[in-house]
Amino acid sequence: MDEGGNLNSLIVASNRVPSPDQGSGSQGGLAVGVMNALSRTDGLWLGWNGNTEEAPSRDIDHYDFDGVRFATFPMSVEQHRLFYIGYSNEVLWPLFHYRPDMIEYNREKERGYLEVNQLFADNIRSVMDESSRIWVHDYQLIAVGHLLRQSGVEAPLGFFLHTPFPPWDLLRILPEYENLLHYLSAYDTIGFQTDLDLYNFRDCMKRGIGAEIEEDGTIVFDGRRSQADVYPISIDIDTAREMAEQGENSPTGQRLKRSLNNRPLMIGTDRLDYSKGLYKRFQAYERLLERFEERRGNVIYIQISPSSRTDVEEYAALRTTLERVTGHVNGRFAEYDWMPLRYLNRGYDRASIMGFLRQSRVALITPLRDGMNLVAKEFIAAQDPEDPGVLVLSHLAGASRELADGALLCNPFDIDGVAEVMERALSMPLEERRARWQSMMTVLQNNDIHQWSENFLAAMNQNAEQRREDQ
Repeated sequence: MDEGGNLNSLIVASNRVPSPDQGSGSQGGLAVGVMNALSRTDGLWLGWNGNTEEAPSRDIDHYDFDGVRFATFPMSVEQHRLFYIGYSNEVLWPLFHYRPDMIEYNREKERGYLEVNQLFADNIRSVMDESSRIWVHDYQLIAVGHLLRQSGVEAPLGFFLHTPFPPWDLLRILPEYENLLHYLSAYDTIGFQTDLDLYNFRDCMKRGIGAEIEEDGTIVFDGRRSQADVYPISIDIDTAREMAEQGENSPTGQRLKRSLNNRPLMIGTDRLDYSKGLYKRFQAYERLLERFEERRGNVIYIQISPSSRTDVEEYAALRTTLERVTGHVNGRFAEYDWMPLRYLNRGYDRASIMGFLRQSRVALITPLRDGMNLVAKEFIAAQDPEDPGVLVLSHLAGASRELADGALLCNPFDIDGVAEVMERALSMPLEERRARWQSMMTVLQNNDIHQWSENFLAAMNQNAEQRREDQ
């Protein structure tokens, strides 16, 4: 990984960091990729510890976990309200997921966002040295690079956006949208999940703040040169496969198998979030049972959706809606020995989830908009190659850009269309299932989570070196 330069002091900044209480096996895709990069360097991961205090604090807690050094700190209750609940999740999240109707903007939230981004920048400066390279993650921390540059930091800076990036006509709904583009121009390397996100970003830089886009894609603005490119995040294939096999054979996995009573399982496992398309997915399942009567009593759909962002009003309302629809579907179709829809508003450990995925004939990944969606890739890795399941995937998920040849793509807004795709997946013969699975597995093998982090860091080092030569 050191081909692009010295990586002996890599600092990763993200809103949240892995908890040593969870253990490495429970971490998701971002954590796996970053932990891999940091464990191979003298690196440090910096972020919020999840705690809130009455007054702002400058305290930083240092600890080691899984061979990686961490630096974490609290936020004040007010910082959390304005930065995390407010600007990050009531403004940027809906904006970046093409939901302008959900945006709740005010200037106080924007000030809170900058205050916490400044806190991150100050804490990064307190732990960095002259060899440091800094990799910032996701929409909560867009301004960190800009604030570091303002303070005189000239270290290599990289930023990766895990969500979609909106098109120009949507971005300019945001008051002071130009600020976001200014902030992003501070980074040497900016990474996106898909080619569509990259296109939108370059177009916004050009239209929004008059940046110049050179023939090789270099972005020139205010005397700085940045490189933006596509780095689709992926998973650790071997770990996912091992966990799926363990999960299937665990007491939890065997209990699920007995409860299915040889019926095919369709599964969805998503955070409780309006971007995931759960309400329309439930409607499509109801339509499946309406139109394809032979499925009644002969399929089970399990939806696992632990609550998230419970302080945000829209999320509580979504939970109530899904509970109501679950009752409606089960009340309409259930028999004394068959419950068609099992909606579980709770979390399970990752090994159990992977075991559930391995036992599923169909995975339902139908977000209304998603940056990538790693569950789609985990489902592929979890499958038995001799008897693999079928991936039903929204064409509005970033994963569809890589997995289109193997997945059954659908439009989550088309209820009848999704129901028809569900039926096609349930009816698919083994030979076709194997061919589609192999096509998607090859994609994963060519770009796993380790390749993702190596590619990004190599580009970040190269682009920073080019900037130094140009100065």
